[in-house]
Amino acid sequence: MRQNAVRGHLDGLLLAVLETGPLHGYAIITAVQQRSNGMLELRTGTIYPALNRLERLGFLRSTWEADGERRRRRYELTDAGRQTLAAERTAWREFTTAIGSVLNPVARPGLAS
Repeated sequence: MRQNAVRGHLDGLLLAVLETGPLHGYAIITAVQQRSNGMLELRTGTIYPALNRLERLGFLRSTWEADGERRRRRYELTDAGRQTLAAERTAWREFTTAIGSVLNPVARPGLAS
């Protein structure tokens, strides 16, 4: 799927996969890919700046964890992040309803077709 299609919804995607618990960057990429049945492939150059921005905004917090000799940054939602995710979901439902109304019109009584 085109990266442009994802761009406006990246924050919501990242917050949604973190809703179930903390993950490191590669696991976030994998979760998005799995949940989308392989349709969405996020790049590290796309998600890490977004994760850093979401953390600066207070929607995520991160901690370092050791994985063998490597250290990974693990991200998790804050309460503000959960509220933002709820707002993203509401906005998404409204957006898809509006677009669906145009792309798949349903004849309504009293309106000319």
